[in-house]
Amino acid sequence: MARSSQTRVPCTLMRGGTSKGPFFLATDLPTDLQLRDRVLLAAMGSPDARQIDGIGGADPLTSKAAIISRSSRPGIDVDYLFAQVAIDRPMVDVTPNCGNMLAGVGPFAIERGLVASRDSVTPVAIYMVNTGNTAVAHIPTPGGEVAYEGEASIAGVPGTAVAIRIDFLNTAGSVCGALLPTGHAHDKIDGIEATLIDNGMPVVVLRAADFGKSGYETPAELDADKKFKLRLEEIRIAAGERMGLGDVRAKLVPKMTLIAPPRDGGDLATRTFIPHKCHAAIGVLGAVTVGTACVLAGSVASGIVSVPQGAVKRLSVEHPSGEFSLEIEVDNKNDSGLKVVRSSLIRTARALFRGDVLVPASVWDGSVSKLADANARTVEIASK
Repeated sequence: MARSSQTRVPCTLMRGGTSKGPFFLATDLPTDLQLRDRVLLAAMGSPDARQIDGIGGADPLTSKAAIISRSSRPGIDVDYLFAQVAIDRPMVDVTPNCGNMLAGVGPFAIERGLVASRDSVTPVAIYMVNTGNTAVAHIPTPGGEVAYEGEASIAGVPGTAVAIRIDFLNTAGSVCGALLPTGHAHDKIDGIEATLIDNGMPVVVLRAADFGKSGYETPAELDADKKFKLRLEEIRIAAGERMGLGDVRAKLVPKMTLIAPPRDGGDLATRTFIPHKCHAAIGVLGAVTVGTACVLAGSVASGIVSVPQGAVKRLSVEHPSGEFSLEIEVDNKNDSGLKVVRSSLIRTARALFRGDVLVPASVWDGSVSKLADANARTVEIASK
């Protein structure tokens, strides 16, 4: 039989929250990390502005991948490695996490047999390899089957679907090592006041008014202002150094979020850049981190957000395509300052198709690399 010129790689294309991408079992990908990245680039069709020769959607929200494996960690069901596949350059970034794609991990793990389903609801404990944090996704499984249809709606996704509650545990300092990498709730960078914070995603929170913006501009309007974008990038580069991220010119973090007083019934308005293009919404972990800045005394959100009373604080974060509701439980009695006990939110997800994505055999012929023997080891080192 003639050898095929393409290699089949099993995957499930899933929508997770407001993102979309292929979900892979780690055992179905090369164990060599550089080769794995070349396979992901080929699968998505990068580098190309339209990703015409792959399954990527030519947008940062649809050029993502998730790599899942059964976990050997105590109390953890699966390990989840997120990969942001660049569109116009040959780069796969496993530095940040993605809370939207996270919403698809539980359903994928159950349907691929990594987690045994329960009747009614199946909790799936997920280790986020990129940041070393843990989340528990509560997946509705009536009769032991993953349910996708329901009444929950989230901004940025048409229609409704079943609600998936995700509890984030101990996400402070996920990438930077501390909730406040500089040790301060308020910093000044080149004359601009900012809060540099990491509660699941490194974010630089800034007041829109300090850039002469209302904070209600459309993403297109903000992206069209080249002078403003250059200024924002200058601050991002400087902030990255202060946050211990090094030279971030080629990195997707930190994300930049402009905040303003709410105008549509929420608690604050946001415009987020990921990192150079204004996001049509706001990322899950980005929203968690910005929400944390809001409840932090002395942050740039002071005077903009009216912080709810009590240990459990519910916030509605407005963004260009709607709002994002989240719940943050804090411990203000902690001796070292504010401690985030839990961050919870509701997302939805849906499996779109299952099959094989085809990559040229010249990229990968399907053989297993001998550089790593175990799938667990591959996932463990993938984020280093």
